[in-house]
Amino acid sequence: VVSPISLVITAFAHTMDATAHLTPQLRSDVGDTDLILVDLGKGQHRLGASSLAQVCNQIGEHCPDAPHAHHLAGFFNTVQVLRGAGKLLAYHDRSDGGLFACLCEMSFAGHCGIDVDLDAFSENAPLLNVLFNEEAGAVLQVRRADTPEVMLAFIDAGLGGACHVIGQPNTLDRLRVMDAGKPVLDEARTDLQSAWARTSYEIARLRDNPSCAAQEFATHSDADDPGLSYTLVFDPTDDIAAPYIASGVRPRVAVLREQGVNGQVEMAAAFDAAGFAPVDVHMSDILSGRVSLDEFVGLAACGGFSYGDVLGAGGGWAKSILFNPRARDAFAAFFARSDRFALGVCNGCQMMSQLHELIPGAEAWPRFARNLSEQFEARFAMVEIVDSPSIFFADMAGSKLPIVVSHGEGRVVFRDPAHAAIARPSMCYVDNRGLSTETYPANPNGSPNGATAYTTTDGRFTILMPHPERVFRSVQLSWRPDALGEASPWLRMFRNARQWIA
Repeated sequence: VVSPISLVITAFAHTMDATAHLTPQLRSDVGDTDLILVDLGKGQHRLGASSLAQVCNQIGEHCPDAPHAHHLAGFFNTVQVLRGAGKLLAYHDRSDGGLFACLCEMSFAGHCGIDVDLDAFSENAPLLNVLFNEEAGAVLQVRRADTPEVMLAFIDAGLGGACHVIGQPNTLDRLRVMDAGKPVLDEARTDLQSAWARTSYEIARLRDNPSCAAQEFATHSDADDPGLSYTLVFDPTDDIAAPYIASGVRPRVAVLREQGVNGQVEMAAAFDAAGFAPVDVHMSDILSGRVSLDEFVGLAACGGFSYGDVLGAGGGWAKSILFNPRARDAFAAFFARSDRFALGVCNGCQMMSQLHELIPGAEAWPRFARNLSEQFEARFAMVEIVDSPSIFFADMAGSKLPIVVSHGEGRVVFRDPAHAAIARPSMCYVDNRGLSTETYPANPNGSPNGATAYTTTDGRFTILMPHPERVFRSVQLSWRPDALGEASPWLRMFRNARQWIA
């Protein structure tokens, strides 16, 4: 018996420009636009093995086949050319769920309605086949003024018969489908989005904290949710560290890590961009005496999962300092110097919070417990920088903007309830309307009043659960305004530290 041979092929390629991407998010802020379907199935509308067939407990007789190679190549190359020319506003594949699923997901991403007219297809195929076939293809959003040029580009690529203008966004926040001049569907976008999310909700309320699951599910029916936004009280293009970088002096910062920590590279990159000389320092260097903290003006404890979060998040890492005389003395001496600073992010935040007895002004810092959702939370969440003495957030108070969060134990718990009144928060989670919140998922861990960062009385030491080092370049932000330049607003934190050191 000859065993069948399996061949698994993987591939990768350089991304020359990470800003040159397309998303399914419909744009409603750029004037009149059209939605163009590029149907690489060339009107065949086969339903075999589709999601619709599975829902109906069927397999079907005819399933989509791959388009001709030259059609696929022509489609790909044309999309790249149009994207490079700035002619495409949004893009979404229709071969996973079909045209209807594609349009719904674009509507959900853009928080706007869509008008669709399927007259071009109704004479040749049943409506269900048109809406739910999973033939290769995509829906593109283009400015109406660019529609003729876009259509001509596909004609030149031999795909003229595959391109159809099928509709446009509307301001009614409803998905409306017309066929032969008659409405066949007219539903509120929020109702469809709630239906789309219900399966995930039903799973989450059994698997996770049911209260958090219900709070997240309720967000889908909020028709007035303004979404993410950037409200800045400073100019992110103002490089306040530039004069110090020009001087050629780069103060040394210890980028501290322990077994299981994984955020040291981006932390080093952020400090390097702000004019520091970051140095990789492992805890074994401190414990053995190979490296002295006296060599550094600053210390950054990085994110990750030190010791797999044994003894609680950051607990093992903190104990390796507190119960080792050499390390304890080294850190205590560093924290005592008035010309030194430290930043703790995520796992480093959890660790430093447990060093509160060594850090002047940190006596009221909380510890960080399991998220109320009972899940690891990896999100792009809105925060507000609140007024505090933190050197990192100088001249940033009042700004509201999104940031990456990635933690399983980020919920603030005070060792003494009285500490809540005297601890110095420097950042809190806010909802999409800019209000501090304890509602999930805008507050991903359930911390009281949304607090997610604390500093000391003199501001030299700051801990926070979110990850500014992962988004110090605007290209790293999963959503950002068009006008935002190379520097993300979060780079200002690191530039502030460089200015403080001078």
